[in-house]
Amino acid sequence: MSTLFINGKECEFTDEPNLLEVIRKAGFDVPTFCYRPDLKPFGSCRMCVVEVEYPNGRVMVNSSCTMPPEAGIKVSTNSARVRKIRKTVLELLLANHDRECTTCDKSGNCDLQKYSEEYGIREIRFPKLKAEKMQPIDDYNPSIKRDPNKCILCGACVRACQEFQGHAVLGFANRGSKTVVQPLNGKHLSEVDCVFCGQCQAVCPTGALTIKTNTEEVWDVINDKSKKVVVQVAPAVRVAIGEMFNLPAGQNSIGKIYSALRKIGFDLIFDTNFSADLTIIEEATEFIGRLSNKGTLPLFTSCCPAWVRYLETQHPDMLGHLSTCKSPQGMLSPVMKELLPKYHEGFTKENTVVVSIMPCTAKKYEAKREQLMRDGKYETDYVLTTKEFGRMIKEAGIDFNELEDEKADSPFGEYSGAATIFGASGGVAEAAARTAYYYVTGENIADNDIKEMRGVDANSRSKSVELDIKGTKVVVRVVSTLLEAEKAIKEIKNGTANFQLLEVMACPGGCVNGGGQPTSCSNAKVKEERAAGLYTEDKNLPVRRSHENPDIIKLYENDLEKAGSHKAHELLHTTYSDKFTGSYKDVK
Repeated sequence: MSTLFINGKECEFTDEPNLLEVIRKAGFDVPTFCYRPDLKPFGSCRMCVVEVEYPNGRVMVNSSCTMPPEAGIKVSTNSARVRKIRKTVLELLLANHDRECTTCDKSGNCDLQKYSEEYGIREIRFPKLKAEKMQPIDDYNPSIKRDPNKCILCGACVRACQEFQGHAVLGFANRGSKTVVQPLNGKHLSEVDCVFCGQCQAVCPTGALTIKTNTEEVWDVINDKSKKVVVQVAPAVRVAIGEMFNLPAGQNSIGKIYSALRKIGFDLIFDTNFSADLTIIEEATEFIGRLSNKGTLPLFTSCCPAWVRYLETQHPDMLGHLSTCKSPQGMLSPVMKELLPKYHEGFTKENTVVVSIMPCTAKKYEAKREQLMRDGKYETDYVLTTKEFGRMIKEAGIDFNELEDEKADSPFGEYSGAATIFGASGGVAEAAARTAYYYVTGENIADNDIKEMRGVDANSRSKSVELDIKGTKVVVRVVSTLLEAEKAIKEIKNGTANFQLLEVMACPGGCVNGGGQPTSCSNAKVKEERAAGLYTEDKNLPVRRSHENPDIIKLYENDLEKAGSHKAHELLHTTYSDKFTGSYKDVK
């Protein structure tokens, strides 16, 4: 352990990766645009500069995110020199920025806006961005809106795409004052192999990358009396939505969510957890079938649409490994449109509109897949992210924190603990293991908590767990981020893979850290607390295994016959297509 001095205070440090982390650990705030703890330091924005006096008396201004801590140095985080540099940086950024803040999607949650206020920027000495230099906005895809005029070249999006997904969809182009961040060859995101995970916009400190919103369309159908509007809510939403209303991360707000949805005007409220249980029934059946009949293994989970698109665009030769099960969103939507007329008066296939609330921007893309259409219409009509749903609550004037807990509607509202943990990396595999064990042995697994599958984080985004199912050895690989998934694929292709089931979540930590969640992706503690909230609900629910959900049992008895039946395949399974056009890995 060594010591240094920060603003006159003696501070200890050990293995902190840079001076910035030591400063923050000591309780001092330093502004930054480009720094994210889960990404490699870049040092492009220069907002985190500090004044450093070395033991030999030399004084320098350094970027704290790229400087390693050194014993004996004296650091000033807020000297006159440092403040002048930061204010100049802000002025330069604002001069080259489209300052239409009132209409920006990031207004109120923009770091540039926040720091400009904190540093009292009232006048800008440099010429404003000229209208003829404005670049066109890219909103041609269903998930992400890109406004290059609000980009500050911090590079966070570029690094997130490369370091999380290994995909280099975004990159720097040109040089000097003409430098821009853009997709390959200046194309639209819809024209390249973007997987729409949304991690780029999650790390963006300004409004350069934002979620493409569908709130107005949803308000319109809610107000259309000829429509019956139903909604489903994904597992990870319940432990994150509260952050938009000053509740702690990880607090389970599902009862308040149901109440808010009713007040907003949805006709029926269901829980995607129900169809997560349904997914497990079908996926576990599929897995055991492949295992018993020497089918294509390892089996890949299919819940993550970014992962599905990645395989279609980069590894179509691997599609035979991908489970044919739709995602929970993809399962519940057709089930509701097909069966609600049977259970609720006034509902028809034609007048039912399905809205889903998801932690994920890629779910917007998934909803527009041609394979997820029935009778010429999309099974899921609209997808809202957690952030969009939070804005709707605020628009409706609802005091979220004062809402009384309510319950979901029947018959698609009950769920098991296994369904809840879908929202955390490792959760799908753990849920599947609980049911697969029962299907193979006729007995429930002794301990529902397979903790070895949990805790996939920045330090360990891949882990393998061996399960002993009464003499049958099954190895499960759990990976978080597509970069780790790529490594698993290479093992399969070179013949060294030793696992039979591969769970992939594109977002670091799983859906709790999805691109549609309240922005806090750089805070590891927040991700952990969200995941902990899901595991707590799992622990406290009376039913913790998908095959014991009474509403799932009734659904099969009354409508689907049995797992893997023709009717089940018609509603719950899908196909995939080869979308390979060339890999970014081929670009030198």
